[in-house]
Amino acid sequence: MKTTKERLATAIHTPLKETLSFYKTGLTGLTEEQVAKNRDLYGENTITKGQEDSILKKIYESIINPFTIILLVIAMISMVTNVWLAKPGQEDPTTSIIIVILVLISGGIRFVQELRSDKAATNLSKMIVNTATVIREGQSLEVAIEDLVVGDIVKLSVGDMIPADLVLIESRDFFVQQSGLTGESDSVEKLALSKMSQSNFDSLLEAEALAFMGTNVISGSAKALILAVGDDTMMGEIEQTLNTYDEPTSFEREMNSISWLLIRLMLVMVPIVFLSNGLTDGDWLEAGVFALSVGVGLTPEMLPMIITASLAKGSIIMAKEKVVIKKLNAIQDLGAIDILCTDKTGTLTQDEIVLEYPLDIHGDLDLSVLRRAYLNSYFQTGLKNLMDRAIISRTEKEAKEHAILQNLDTSFQKIDE
Repeated sequence: MKTTKERLATAIHTPLKETLSFYKTGLTGLTEEQVAKNRDLYGENTITKGQEDSILKKIYESIINPFTIILLVIAMISMVTNVWLAKPGQEDPTTSIIIVILVLISGGIRFVQELRSDKAATNLSKMIVNTATVIREGQSLEVAIEDLVVGDIVKLSVGDMIPADLVLIESRDFFVQQSGLTGESDSVEKLALSKMSQSNFDSLLEAEALAFMGTNVISGSAKALILAVGDDTMMGEIEQTLNTYDEPTSFEREMNSISWLLIRLMLVMVPIVFLSNGLTDGDWLEAGVFALSVGVGLTPEMLPMIITASLAKGSIIMAKEKVVIKKLNAIQDLGAIDILCTDKTGTLTQDEIVLEYPLDIHGDLDLSVLRRAYLNSYFQTGLKNLMDRAIISRTEKEAKEHAILQNLDTSFQKIDE
């Protein structure tokens, strides 16, 4: 089977009729039987994310960090000095047991809280469904983007997200924003395959007849044939190369800094205490035990427990405000914010525009103005924005009392735009 780039390059240098025939489709779209075949042949229209961590790895990351490593080392040292090297009848593993229990409780709280957050985030993502208009067996259908397959014929208009890598069959003033792929801030005009002005270009992204998943329609309308889906798309290839490494938060860096400070302090203090006691008393075994005890005393064993409990409490408080915290350490970052900037539109308002007065150029009420505005908003191709919906809503309300505004959707027929 050809690679994605080869399929895209072939499509723009091949007559449309041959390309449609190759993918077993036509201008009336695929049949349900062919949809199933193409899905098996070319794959589903989903991009594979980074592999989710296993439960064992999540448990490991919840428990093991530089600070808990210090505590576990101290627990082992305490076990050696207080149990294995202790005189018969004086064995006391209490310190080691307490330290291990504190580490396990701290890690357990973190693991359970983050597991709940992951589940909540997954459920939220399942609630979001992006759709596209596809032609199948001559009928226009609204389907989830994940259900599209290679060979599908899709309709695109203003506000739509390009659902896959595709070649344009028809286009009308069709401009696409593809900065996510090229970095260019300006929108780019795309043309139907039959109108493409150039066939030589340095990159497929420059091809006028090709549009790519992840870009969005700025203006115009188009009909297109899907050539690549899911991981085979340009966006899918980029997704596979992204670095999935999690950058440590400022909180994690500070905790690591404290851990290394304690380690350096122990590396200095323990030898000094050991040599001082050994040279003074001559009992090097007792001096070693005392020096190790000093190292244990330098470490605040309760600190991981206190930190985890505080972060977990913060996560619970945020959950009551309907905020999902996926990583407990992010709580500290939220608390460290001095200024939070957010877009108010649709948050403080109702995300709604209301048309109050249709006025003529003299500032007088004129329903003919509303009539013309309605024709523009109702028959325009593409996404109906807030202003369009406000005009249509007001017209429908006024039509109950004014004949000039009645049956506009059936009395007129759009010829061109």
